[in-house]
Amino acid sequence: MGCAAAAAILFPIFVANAQTTNGLSEAEIQGRRLARQLCEQRPAENFTNTGLLEIHGANGRHWQMPVQCDTVVTPGDWHTLYEATRTNGTETLVVRHVPDHSNEYFYRTNVSVRDDVPVDDRSFRGHRLPAAELMRPFAGSDFWLADLGLEFFHWPDQKVLKHEMRRGRECAVLESTDPHPSPNGYSRVVSWIDQETLGIVQARAYDAKGRLLKEFYPKSFKKVRGQWEPQEMEIINDQTGSRTWMRFDLQP
Repeated sequence: MGCAAAAAILFPIFVANAQTTNGLSEAEIQGRRLARQLCEQRPAENFTNTGLLEIHGANGRHWQMPVQCDTVVTPGDWHTLYEATRTNGTETLVVRHVPDHSNEYFYRTNVSVRDDVPVDDRSFRGHRLPAAELMRPFAGSDFWLADLGLEFFHWPDQKVLKHEMRRGRECAVLESTDPHPSPNGYSRVVSWIDQETLGIVQARAYDAKGRLLKEFYPKSFKKVRGQWEPQEMEIINDQTGSRTWMRFDLQP
């Protein structure tokens, strides 16, 4: 669901019921390892993608808005900036990725990070969001702030359920579980991870009662500067019928 390029890796077949001396099953060991590798993916350089958010709401209303995604790499961390321009103003989300730490989220309306306030400015950092506020829509879309930061890969409970083909790709099926889900958030997310590229082929999110809430599909990719970038992503709210597409005009 983010704009970072994926690294290549292969995973061995595991025995799901095998137990280790530290009390974790082999499935849990593989899951934590895979989630850590997903979180540690680091872009090689700065880049900007522009495009559109297209929303088909549950009430039958359709609308779209310009969106821009910037990736900024620094020596110690990297940031992903999402900015959507709505008719009544601008919404900006900054996700700060720090090695071996949880993500930090900063959210503001009617302030452009690129033009007005740098990401390290104190006035922007004062708008850091607590974890309880990450399960909220970005710019009225079906993408929540936690989705754009792939927050579920940072949850403590990770397990590789199996390996299987999905959408023509060989995948590891990763189950990420929140031990203390919020009433309006996800209790678990099941992701099909391409074993060659570490890209998300498909993902399903379940609510606090275990019911299917959302489905995520990257629809198309394009090679940019030697890296595969998502050109179109779709997310569906199965409980409301709403769906959102994020489409980027990628330049080679």
